[in-house]
Parts: sequence; C-alpha cells; structure tokens
Amino acid sequence: MSLMRSLRTTFLIVFAGAGVLLQQGCFVAQLAGAVGQNIERYKKIEVLAEYDGLIDKTCAVVVQCEPSILYENGSVYGTIAMNVSKRLQENVEGIKVLDFRQVMQWQYQTPSWSMLSYGEMAEELGVERVVFIELYEFRLHPAGNSYLWDGACAATLGVIEEDGWDPDSFAKTWEIGVKFPDIQGVGRESANASQIQMGLMAKFVDETSWVFYRHIEDKYPDAI
Repeated sequence: MSLMRSLRTTFLIVFAGAGVLLQQGCFVAQLAGAVGQNIERYKKIEVLAEYDGLIDKTCAVVVQCEPSILYENGSVYGTIAMNVSKRLQENVEGIKVLDFRQVMQWQYQTPSWSMLSYGEMAEELGVERVVFIELYEFRLHPAGNSYLWDGACAATLGVIEEDGWDPDSFAKTWEIGVKFPDIQGVGRESANASQIQMGLMAKFVDETSWVFYRHIEDKYPDAI
C-alpha cells in the first residue's frame, strides 16, 4: 500500500508540475503574441514614389489658398511652399527647384496669375514641372467649438508638365487630407494654437512631398 501511495503521490506531483508548465507556456505564448502585435503596430515600411516625373527636371511649387484661409492663417501659404520645395530639392534626384520666395514674388507681381492656363504658368516660371497645391481647407478647431483642437488640412495636388502631351491639364492629381492631433478630445489647456498649426502643417508637408520620392512611413499611421 505504501508503494501504491508513493506512486500515486509521485503521479500527482508530476501532473501538477505539467499543469504549471502548461500555464506558463500559455502565458509565454500570450506574451509573445502581444509583443508581436505591438511590433507590427509600429512597423515602418518603405514606400515608392507615386510620381517620378520630377527626376532631373526644373520645378516650381505653387500654392493657391482660399481667401478665408489666408485671412485666418496668413503664414500657412509661405510655410507650405517653403517646406515642400525644400523636401523636393533634398530628396528627388537631379531636381532643380525654383526658390519659393521667387515663386511668391511672381504671384504677387502677377495679380492675374491664377487666370493663366497651366501651360502658361509653367512657361512664365521657366520650369518643366509645376507642383500645384490648391489648399481648400485649413482649420484648427471643429466647427463651432473653439475649446477643442481638431486640426484639418486638405488640398488638391496636381502636376503640370510643360513638355507633356497636354500642358494645360494636370498630368496627375491627388487629394491630400490630414488631421492633427491624432486623438480626440484635446482641449486648449493641453496645447496652444501654434503647436497645433505646426503639427498640422508638418503632416501635410509629409503627405504632399512623399508623393514624389521613396520614403519610410508608418505601416499603420493611425495607430496610437
């Protein structure tokens, strides 16, 4: 009987130990799965240019804004023009980008510039390509609520090819839209207007300029 009890006790101990190991194995598997999901969530990926027609070309970045945007956020126009021009010059092979200040001066000295055909615009600027950004939305708050930050920036992006088959039409267009902050419910006590504006413009410049060159971005840009 003592031998039987001993064997029975040994069996129970081994069985209990196996149960502990099984639970530990499940925990390790769950932990590994959670780590894997977290890694996947914040993974970076390489994205190719959607349009490579700026390579080895002369180019100008032209920004057109709704009057209400200029009235409420006067610095947006120049900031976007400057930063998109800079990104293209730094990242597109062989490109020569016209100084954004020269483009803005031409716009100022040519009041009817927006009435020109696209081909005439490229010809007057003396470039082979025009990156045309028509900004139609820029806000920092949701409509009717100045106590929350909910920035949005949207534009139609088009490329004019002076030497293309139809220089008076866009060779290609995209709709660019971004929001900042990425989370809802951010109040005025958490950030100021300058921070929201800069964050919004930074995201817009990224999305606009990335169209034209290979880059690294978040696989899941909306992950928090």
